[in-house]
Amino acid sequence: MFEFDQYLGFLAFLSILTIGFWLMIFLLTFAIPYWLLGAAKERFDEWRAKKK
Repeated sequence: MFEFDQYLGFLAFLSILTIGFWLMIFLLTFAIPYWLLGAAKERFDEWRAKKK
């Protein structure tokens, strides 16, 4: 059915696919919202300091 190098290639493909999936989930649920909210808070703080 599979030779050993095909088996290793298939495992490498599954590993890369799984890592990419979890990285996408992490970025969409934590890293990007954290970055956007932090940037918005910093801009608001600068605006409030300039207003005073």
